[in-house]
Amino acid sequence: MTTTPSPDDAHPYLRAASAGIRHHRKIAQTERTTVDRTHLDVLHAHLTAVHQLVDQLADTARPSHPAAGRRLATAQTRLWQATAEVHSAFHLLPGAFAPASAQATACHPERLPEGPPVLTICQRHLAAGHIVRRKNTPTDLNRPPYTTACIR
Repeated sequence: MTTTPSPDDAHPYLRAASAGIRHHRKIAQTERTTVDRTHLDVLHAHLTAVHQLVDQLADTARPSHPAAGRRLATAQTRLWQATAEVHSAFHLLPGAFAPASAQATACHPERLPEGPPVLTICQRHLAAGHIVRRKNTPTDLNRPPYTTACIR
């Protein structure tokens, strides 16, 4: 006989991820940490993972609970908008170093097994964007946040 887990035991990995973000926010607040590309890359990875989870939950909820599925689909679109803005902000920040010559700026993906560090966020964003564009219209993706009325 299986028992349902108590609310404290349910979804331990999500709870750990949330606790990690809360801890990082508190540390960043007390130390007045500046925003850098590493922060935004990690935040982008987190938002992309949350986006994929909400997308999966929306697909699961739709057949049995259509209204909840629509709400989760809306949340998925908003998460994609946030992910796109973090990706744009990443590219607006200066890089980790200022290259002195054209030789320093040349792309050498063979030096790193995963490719140049700046491309990992772009690859992740393009892969997620491909899935998003298959499920959403351009109008959905470009809609300003919070334009939908609250339906209860």
